[in-house]
Amino acid sequence: MPSSPSPRIGLGLGFVGVVIFGATLPMTRLAVAALDPWFVTFGRAAGAGILAAAVLAILRRPLPDRRDLPLYGIAMAGLIAGFPGFTALAMVTVPASHGGVVLGILPLATAIAAALVSGERPSLGFWLMGIVGAGLVCVFALRQAGGLHLSAGDVFLVLAVVAAALGYTVSAMLTRSRPGWEVVSWMLVLSLPVTIPAAWWFAPVDPGAVPASAWWGFAYVALFSQYIGFFFWNAGLALGGIARVGQVQLLQTFVTLAVATAANGEAVGPETIIFALAVAVVVLAGSRMRSG
Repeated sequence: MPSSPSPRIGLGLGFVGVVIFGATLPMTRLAVAALDPWFVTFGRAAGAGILAAAVLAILRRPLPDRRDLPLYGIAMAGLIAGFPGFTALAMVTVPASHGGVVLGILPLATAIAAALVSGERPSLGFWLMGIVGAGLVCVFALRQAGGLHLSAGDVFLVLAVVAAALGYTVSAMLTRSRPGWEVVSWMLVLSLPVTIPAAWWFAPVDPGAVPASAWWGFAYVALFSQYIGFFFWNAGLALGGIARVGQVQLLQTFVTLAVATAANGEAVGPETIIFALAVAVVVLAGSRMRSG
């Protein structure tokens, strides 16, 4: 009998999700060139939240269980406020290609967070790969900064990794009771009482004076990075398997480098590519050593 096409479809959907997420930093950099980073942070969540509310209403999805609300709060803090906010602040001072390399450690950081939360006991090799990966990112950031200190942008990127790792771990716990896209949708909807007023407060005084490129970048991160990308990614994980499709995320850094070159005009040198490859190899090795 022919094999099921589901794994191949899952890989394809996962790759689409990676491409969507890989363009997040370059599009954020376009947006913060003329928009307040906090408007980009709260505005993208507000726009995606309004869309999510319409989807949930049309499909008549049930409200989240009250017992899960604390977990939703933690996930929202990491993925609705923390990661978007810290990356927006980082993109004010560092190139998107630089951020792409630093965020390349995110899959390994998420695995570490999951191990700590779930009580899993990863192998020694996994922890060693985590240390090596963190070391590579630190060396890259220090070399790019030209000294023995991290730039403010690098500090924000590290905080973004921590926020996303925690947010992804907690949201994964919530997907045990409902689909991933629905969890993301409710996170966005539950955050609307905060994100809509905050977006209005930080909105530009004269929207017409903002260049079209900044609005295009903002629209992308609001619709695709904050919401639509999760539909492809979560569907890919469900059809192709978390372990298999999760490896596709290793390509995300290289998508970021390519989009940063095309959209932001950034020159990606050989050093950046070498560090990106090294981080990808370490993340791959760590994912295969996770279980003792």
